[in-house]
Amino acid sequence: MTCDLLRFHEECHSMEFSGNSLFGIANHHRELFALLIANGIPLIGVGVLGWNISALVVLYWLELAVIFAFAILRALFAGRRSEFNSDGLIIGALSNRQASIPVPRTNIAVHLSSIPVAVIAVPLLTALWFAVGAFTVGVVGTDRLGDATYGMITLALFGILFSEAIQTAVGYLYQGTYKEHSAQTAIRGPFIRGLFLFIGGLLTVMIAAMGSDSIADDTPLSEIDPTLVGTPVLIAIVLVKLGFDLAGVYRDTLTAFDESTAISFGWAYEPPTEESIDTTLTREPRSIYPDRRGRLLGGIVNLGRHSELIKLGGVIWLVAFLFAIASVWRITAVLTIAGVVIPLLLATIDYWLRYGAVEYRTDDDAIVAFDHLFDQALWRIEPWDETDLKIERDWLDTYLDTYTIVLTRLDETVIRMPRMSNPKPLLEVFDRRADGVDLLNNK
Repeated sequence: MTCDLLRFHEECHSMEFSGNSLFGIANHHRELFALLIANGIPLIGVGVLGWNISALVVLYWLELAVIFAFAILRALFAGRRSEFNSDGLIIGALSNRQASIPVPRTNIAVHLSSIPVAVIAVPLLTALWFAVGAFTVGVVGTDRLGDATYGMITLALFGILFSEAIQTAVGYLYQGTYKEHSAQTAIRGPFIRGLFLFIGGLLTVMIAAMGSDSIADDTPLSEIDPTLVGTPVLIAIVLVKLGFDLAGVYRDTLTAFDESTAISFGWAYEPPTEESIDTTLTREPRSIYPDRRGRLLGGIVNLGRHSELIKLGGVIWLVAFLFAIASVWRITAVLTIAGVVIPLLLATIDYWLRYGAVEYRTDDDAIVAFDHLFDQALWRIEPWDETDLKIERDWLDTYLDTYTIVLTRLDETVIRMPRMSNPKPLLEVFDRRADGVDLLNNK
């Protein structure tokens, strides 16, 4: 049984990173036949050879853990940056930064935007894995497994680990497939697979329970005859795996279908590529920096732009209030201070990532924003590259005698240039009068 399981696992996963075939449609038919045979082996083994259903379900569950682990590894080494809401706290500040940590002696790098995706994916996939186990292994049970069966499962698991490692090292990294993925797309497939397994296991258990007497006599589902629950669970797992294998074989067809429909299913989604920004200026450039005091205090105003920070501070103060009721004054004092410091610190970090080290270069014909923190150009704007141009002034601008330039580009993205002591050189680039220019007070 172990050899067969290893064989069908390797056959299915060898298709995951395959490129264009020399055999065209005939190759698709061959792959389709191979995966049908491979996914049918467990069902044939159970029905004809008497294989242990519990062992197969446990092996599939452990295989899912391996898939999740390598998905996180692939996410870290994904060649394209991840997409976030640009208004999001800290993560949004990294949405258009292309900074990365290179792996020595390779062309591979860990994008800064991939790290938060991987960090979030670890607890998310872990919770999903346990949830899948609750409605698969938890239902079928492992008390019927002997020492010999555990040995076979361990051997098969090592084969799965070896197969996934080869696919990652060769198919993903060496052959350059990672260049087509972001951390989000690397995680998406395994996450959806786990979600389908959870839903499939849940529905199968509910249907099996409704069709048995376990509800009436309160018998735990794990004690029902495996042929009543184990077989439907195994069939559900095989069907989910078959569905994802078929999607891998017909990925091009699904992509073309997604592109032809008004509703996006995600098959045609392409992660953002690194865009080259022209930093050349025809005339002698002039460098303009935000006011230093504005960079130092900008986090205070930034606090009001992120309501989640206000809520965080409120939750911390609520906990402090509970400790105050219990007369634990030392902890109350610490939490009261933390309710102010932590949100303000996060707001300041977000502000510094966005604007703290940005230099604006202009030659009166264009503006180029350059971030010295990440050592990269952020954007370039020329006359009539924008649809809206205005000057704003909040209480901090008024206090510091500075101005904030806000413009909307043709693609509807909003660019802010905050805390500018002398915005005139930047405004002179545009062939239109900015809204609110009267705020300059003849400066």
